[in-house]
Amino acid sequence: MEKKFWDRAVGALSRRRLCTGAPDRRAKWSAWWAGRLGRSDRGMTTSEYAVGTIAACAFAAVLYKVVNSGPVLSALQSLVEDALDAKF
Repeated sequence: MEKKFWDRAVGALSRRRLCTGAPDRRAKWSAWWAGRLGRSDRGMTTSEYAVGTIAACAFAAVLYKVVNSGPVLSALQSLVEDALDAKF
């Protein structure tokens, strides 16, 4: 079975000399990369959907207010009346 990406990356990092500092500094660097590569971004997708849904609802509310305003409503009503009174 193939290793996961972060398993291969951590293995590669542990085989190389990461920096010229003390061994504990290299261990901290390896641990940081292991934690960084093993993290999941699942929550980002959910939050992006939530923001998109809120934006769509706000746009729908503004559009509803515009369509139900007096001038737009009278313009739509006259458009429908003209279409119904058309002679062929």
